Amino acid sequence: MKSTVEHLSPTRVRINVEVPFDELKPNFDRAYKKLASQVRIPGFRPGKAPARVIESRIGRGPILDEVVNEAIPAKYMEAITEGEVRTLGQPAIEVTKLEDGDHIAFSAEVDIRPDITVPAFGELAVTVDDLEITDAEVDEQLDELRARFGTLAGVERPAESGDFVSIDLSATVNGTEVEEANTSGLSYEVGSGEMIEGIDEAITGLSAEEERVFTTKLVAGEFAGEDAQVTVKVNTVKVRELPEPDDEFAQLASEFDTIDELRADLRERLTRVKKMQQGVQARDKVLEALLEVTEVPLPEKVVESEVEVRKHDAVHTFDHDEARFEEFLTSQGRTLDEFNGEVQEEAEKAVKTQLVLDSIADAENVNVSDNELTERIIYQAQRFGISPDEYVQRAQQSGQLGAIFADVRRGKALASVVRLAVVTDESGNNVDLEELFGPREAEAVADAPVEVEEAK
Repeated sequence: MKSTVEHLSPTRVRINVEVPFDELKPNFDRAYKKLASQVRIPGFRPGKAPARVIESRIGRGPILDEVVNEAIPAKYMEAITEGEVRTLGQPAIEVTKLEDGDHIAFSAEVDIRPDITVPAFGELAVTVDDLEITDAEVDEQLDELRARFGTLAGVERPAESGDFVSIDLSATVNGTEVEEANTSGLSYEVGSGEMIEGIDEAITGLSAEEERVFTTKLVAGEFAGEDAQVTVKVNTVKVRELPEPDDEFAQLASEFDTIDELRADLRERLTRVKKMQQGVQARDKVLEALLEVTEVPLPEKVVESEVEVRKHDAVHTFDHDEARFEEFLTSQGRTLDEFNGEVQEEAEKAVKTQLVLDSIADAENVNVSDNELTERIIYQAQRFGISPDEYVQRAQQSGQLGAIFADVRRGKALASVVRLAVVTDESGNNVDLEELFGPREAEAVADAPVEVEEAK
């Protein structure tokens, strides 16, 4: 087999392959065997007819088709391996010559990972928020804890934000009752914003046994996107009474003996949370800085595929009814052109991010251990509320196990960049991210530029 690689652009190649018939004997043997089992020939048992008899019966064409269809994918993979071509996506293959008894020639156009040069990681500098815990924030955490031990008491006054009410709901659209919207005895916290738009304003000011009609746009069900007239009736109004924040409460709600010890523990917990938030902010800002200073030619077909996936996912929510989807966009004050522009921008950024991090992972020889892959699978399974075994099974069926592996590897690659970047808070202090991302490498490494070959 002979093959050549022709670079059409920094992100696309044409691979030209020529295969002599001598190399295709195993393919012909399998083709004759397969066709012999499918063709009934008088005087021969199924699968036992000689090759020359099969050929005289069905002609040479079907045999060549079978050989070509089987051989080309294998020879394509052999060609990209020999040429060390790191491909992206599926190739567009064209048979350019078929000389029976002599050779087959075909070409394959495919996107490739471009050459990428990333900056020295130590030259990346970002600023994150100060790590500051206020007494008000500690008080808020304490109030949330007190709320868990609070009791509800009825009051005879109009409902206010923060009150708990029992309500009945009903709705109509153009006089037609919306059955799925009817409910009674529903408990709701006024001002929480956890129900349909406009309900908090409607309930506020109502006393027990009073009702009000308001208009809102339904977001689900048969009448999604249409205006509905909703009637809300308040049955009861209750207020939450909180226990006093004293030593007795500290002993009730925690392992501490005094309220001061409890407050100190809440402050420590808040500090850990804010350190984590600082780390996430640093990671995101370092990635943005990395992408901003790194030139990446984008593979056109890969971007197009990413755009199509994102559009498909958006319309899928509306049962692929594009008219309904456009109505939804209009209700959000957006146009279809604006949506398409946003999707294009997001897709390009996603592809660029993957290419850069994959390149860094290659250059840094980033590996993913079984434990790291298992941790990600368990985390994802918990997010979807299923068992890890079921998540793995679904991932295998959808061909996503490789994507999970790649995501973990990219995350580790990004962590290696964050470790070496300069991260300071708004007050100018260096931020120690060692707890989240591990220790920094030697300074010499931070100053060295990273040259990346073609990425896969």
